[in-house]
Amino acid sequence: MKLTQPTAARTIAIVGGGFAGTTLARELERSLPHDCELLLISEESYTTFNPMLPEAVGASIFPEQVVAPIRQMLKRGRFIMGRVTAVDRAARTVDCSTLAGEQRIAYDHLVFAFGNRAHLDLIPGLAVHALPLKTVGDAMHIRNMVLRRVAQIELETNPDMRCRLGHFVVIGGGFSGVEVAGELIDCLKSIRRYYPRVAADELNVTVLQDQPRLLLELSERLGRAAQRSLVARGIDVRTGARAVSIDDVSVKLADGATLQTATVICTIGTRSNPLIESLRLPTERGRIVVNGDLSVRDTAGQSDGLSAIGDCAQVPNAYDGKIAPPTAQFAVREARCLALNLVAALAGKPTRAFNYRARGQMAAIGHMKGVADIFGIPLSGLPAWLLWRAYYLSQMPSLGRKVRIFVEWTWGMFFPTDITHLRFTRSSEIDPLPRAATPR
Repeated sequence: MKLTQPTAARTIAIVGGGFAGTTLARELERSLPHDCELLLISEESYTTFNPMLPEAVGASIFPEQVVAPIRQMLKRGRFIMGRVTAVDRAARTVDCSTLAGEQRIAYDHLVFAFGNRAHLDLIPGLAVHALPLKTVGDAMHIRNMVLRRVAQIELETNPDMRCRLGHFVVIGGGFSGVEVAGELIDCLKSIRRYYPRVAADELNVTVLQDQPRLLLELSERLGRAAQRSLVARGIDVRTGARAVSIDDVSVKLADGATLQTATVICTIGTRSNPLIESLRLPTERGRIVVNGDLSVRDTAGQSDGLSAIGDCAQVPNAYDGKIAPPTAQFAVREARCLALNLVAALAGKPTRAFNYRARGQMAAIGHMKGVADIFGIPLSGLPAWLLWRAYYLSQMPSLGRKVRIFVEWTWGMFFPTDITHLRFTRSSEIDPLPRAATPR
């Protein structure tokens, strides 16, 4: 294994390229002393704007518009695309699987800022028959599957099969579930004009939420408003409905009902990154327990140069004494707080506890439709959707990328949904014509 030695007196290594990791790196680039090296390690070369994945599913935006290249974000820091497989806390090194093979990287301070994985063992049949929505690849696969189902309906003559193919079931009534359901119904209505042999009543979306209402993260008023919006567009919203098993043709509910469907989209369930289990650090519900200043303490109560932020961390919020939710808004604020604390620690100054009051919550529930609660002020419809888009546009790196995406988003507001079914087929994978049918 190749040992990568630091090029500076002190090295801060960040594991994870999401909102938390990239925000921390950008903040440290502006404030770290010149004798410090900044290193960011991520399995992907880009940051995914996960809250926008449902819009990629509904073809409201293109896949490249929900990602941002990490290298474009960094000016001073070094980026390594690789997967951290082990951490030696005594030697202060991490083992990383990279394009150049296994490498061992030395550090002085290590920050965990990686995300969670999809948990597909919650319901029997979920792992085999449901489509998770956690990555850009998931979003593209669901989008392609939806287009394939509609195209298949045109060719199918069996009425029961047509009904099953056109029924899309979304499990989960939180942000992701509501957003993907709203995007999906708007997408289906928009593209049906291109499939003249598919009737409007053959395309249906059902949302299953095992709680009394949708969007428990928002106020009851906005949760009800989101539900009314979905129902008005023809979505079958079932609250208090729990799926107990899934197969290739149906979803069975706890009340004995059965939904005939060929496509189930799963937006529930997360599991911790396998790296957390190997670290043997204190955890709660799969998240690393941290102190108020975001440092990690081992079982002996001693600090050993570790911190954790974002989805992988159980962060206490000094503002209200509660655990900070794993959202992009809090991940960004945790990163800014940790950046100040790391610089303070390097200078021998005291650190401060994470203290943040949430500015509100937002959700896009369809094309040009949204709900939001900003400083206690409820918004819905187009104003909430525009606010949603404006926030995520502001998070994009570089002015050039912001302008390009703004133009593309504006264009998409006034023109039909794109129905391109992207198949990344290589030339070597294309079957040749049978010899008897080869044209002369």
